[in-house]
Amino acid sequence: MISPSPKLCETVASLRSTLKNRGRIGFVPTMGNLHEGHIQLMRQAQQLSDVVVASVFVNRLQFAPHEDFDRYPRTLANDMQLMAEAGVDVVFAPSEAELYPEPQTCLVDPGPIATGLEGEFRPGFFRGVATVVSKLFHIVEPDVAVFGKKDYQQLQVIRHMVRQLQLRVNIIAGETARAHDGLALSSRNGYLSEREREEAPRLYRTLRTCAQGLRDRSASIENLELHAVANLRQNRWRPDYVRICDQTTLAPATDATRHLVILAAAHLGPTRLIDNLEVDR
Repeated sequence: MISPSPKLCETVASLRSTLKNRGRIGFVPTMGNLHEGHIQLMRQAQQLSDVVVASVFVNRLQFAPHEDFDRYPRTLANDMQLMAEAGVDVVFAPSEAELYPEPQTCLVDPGPIATGLEGEFRPGFFRGVATVVSKLFHIVEPDVAVFGKKDYQQLQVIRHMVRQLQLRVNIIAGETARAHDGLALSSRNGYLSEREREEAPRLYRTLRTCAQGLRDRSASIENLELHAVANLRQNRWRPDYVRICDQTTLAPATDATRHLVILAAAHLGPTRLIDNLEVDR
């Protein structure tokens, strides 16, 4: 059975007209180049709403000058087919001129929750994310929005922004989709060479080893972080960080912290991969 194609809206006006009186709206923002992880989020949104909207927009504001904005894959035709199979009803795919009709000088700064971890290595990244997501929330006016745990700090930044700005949207977390060998699905996995792809699951294995150490309390938090970084370096990774934090605040964990998350970012060849693992103890 062929799934009906989602309605494609490329302007704010057409989207608002399409969504008028459509009931409970579920929303999944993306930058396109979709994979199974995105599809799972869309199916989750479908279970929570009457109409599912997905956006496809490569947001220049969250890319640093040296990052891969220009080479980020634009695959809208293929994405439309995948979204049809996922049950998406409406796709909002604006041009840059449509979403930013004038220089975007009004920016959303999430504050301290965005300064460490990814914020330390990608200055301005979360300001760009928060700005575009805030703008999309105002345009789409969703009742519920689904974000993946794969981008764990982003999820907590969005939750923080929604709470601080008192936005009327419920943020739902979707579990990280993984390949059979544990590698978290990511649009950037396509940059990996064959040899790098074979090595890439080590990042998740390293997180699992660290998680077992947290449960066993076999070493201090600092030593577990150092051991994880050393393990990656020994196998030709270039780690930016491995940090153990509080799940909600992302503050550094202490021995008293019960709900933890291990977050890691590391370069394998030219590709930067991130992953995380929640641990309750």
